[in-house]
Amino acid sequence: MLRWSIYVADLIDMKQRLLIVDGHSMIFRWPELSGLHARNGAVARAELVKWLTNFQDNSTWTVVVVFDGRAGAASDASDPDGIHVFYSASGQTADSLIERLAAKYASELDVTVATDDNLERTTVSSLGGSAMSSLQLKEEMEAANRQMADRIRQLKKR
Repeated sequence: MLRWSIYVADLIDMKQRLLIVDGHSMIFRWPELSGLHARNGAVARAELVKWLTNFQDNSTWTVVVVFDGRAGAASDASDPDGIHVFYSASGQTADSLIERLAAKYASELDVTVATDDNLERTTVSSLGGSAMSSLQLKEEMEAANRQMADRIRQLKKR
């Protein structure tokens, strides 16, 4: 059994905001990723992970992304310097893993789940977390990128 709670706890240093992303929900709602997924699902997932890693680096969020799993046991395919990427176990959905993470951490942290699944959003809210849509997440990511670009411009002026 995957000890995802240990991995997430290790991830959350000074950051108190945990963003749990329903990976396939984002891929299928963002045109640039859905087109890529039609050609190669693994490449689309890798691109989403790259974008979310950049977002984590440029924001106050600790980011976890969850995908519906591959056959077999749940797995953690994370880069030590990046975000945590979880695949649900065979017979388990990404939604159930997202709910378990939200239930575990909502009392200690500001937990937000990014998904367009209305049932999942309601469930997370009932667990004490909050939810954002794929559009809201994209806007947050773009704002973080703009802020980083502004900081770089300011540093170059010095």
